[in-house]
Amino acid sequence: MSRHRTFDAVVNCGAGRQLRVGAPCFVAAEIGINHNGDLTLAREMIRAAARAGADGVKFQNYRTEDFLSDHQLRYRYVQNGVQHDVSQFEMFKRCELDEAALAQLAGWCREEGVVFFSTPTSDTTLQEAVRAGASLIKNGSDYLTHLPLIRAMARTGLPTVLSTGMATAGEIDDTVAAFAEAGGHALVLLHCTSAYPTPDHEVNLARIPALAARYGCLVGFSDHTWGIEAAMGAVALGAVFVEKHFTIDKQLPGPDQAFSSDEVELRALVEGVRRFERQRGSSEPGPTPSEQEGRQQFRLSCVAARDLPAGHLLTLDDIAFRRPGDGLPPREAPSLVGRRLRQALSRGDRLVEAQLQ
Repeated sequence: MSRHRTFDAVVNCGAGRQLRVGAPCFVAAEIGINHNGDLTLAREMIRAAARAGADGVKFQNYRTEDFLSDHQLRYRYVQNGVQHDVSQFEMFKRCELDEAALAQLAGWCREEGVVFFSTPTSDTTLQEAVRAGASLIKNGSDYLTHLPLIRAMARTGLPTVLSTGMATAGEIDDTVAAFAEAGGHALVLLHCTSAYPTPDHEVNLARIPALAARYGCLVGFSDHTWGIEAAMGAVALGAVFVEKHFTIDKQLPGPDQAFSSDEVELRALVEGVRRFERQRGSSEPGPTPSEQEGRQQFRLSCVAARDLPAGHLLTLDDIAFRRPGDGLPPREAPSLVGRRLRQALSRGDRLVEAQLQ
């Protein structure tokens, strides 16, 4: 079973970014086809993603003919309240990126200090991404069962991110096994729901820890929901990688623009994730530095429950518990019973060893 295979617990994905449990989550801006085939627009999207704090920017360097041959297939989506019905072939064809364009995009990503990566659809486009300088590679959920390409991705030796949208457990088993058998070891599985946008009741974030437990690899989330809440929840459940569709203008033409995050939303996501990571902290029990101060102020000490004369033998009824906590703690009360007072105490005076025989 694939869950018995060993995958890297630490994955270096370029530009100083490292994927591992407990490290800052890798936030990827999925530009996809939102550039509409316009490299000038794509460059501005890279800049905007970098300004928002993204760790990486993803493109798709497919060839339409790799997955479409029927020119009659249509795609329907709603944007700005308008129903669009377009040719799938034409929609994808105008957004293709050749190797020269890919190299330009990779260079612009380097300039902005973000990781460039892409989704290929064949061994040819995979090699183009590698030559362009991709430091990690990713499949689309539609290609999860394309095992020859999965094996080719494994053989590159690059960290590989596999989306699992639409997949059964058996299909994921087969894909993970194929990746491992081809020598792949740096694997990140993304939970994904392939609905655009994804309704809340189909997000199923609980699958994130389940994937980690079943396959013993790093896990993440490919987010197709409105807003940023689902991505934040994914990080809380263990995602080390979050991918969010990204645009600079939701009014631009295209099927993914409306539910993509813009620069303001992506920045809010990054800042929210970073704040959560600070809040996550350590799993080890113990007072924090702030609590160390509070321990004296707010903890309780053993004190005299009433005025007590010198020579009095203490009983439990003589002992009360009051702030501050710089005296004997309440757990010591039983050991004080039967001790004799060396001096008289007023109600509320702390009980300390120097006062007891």
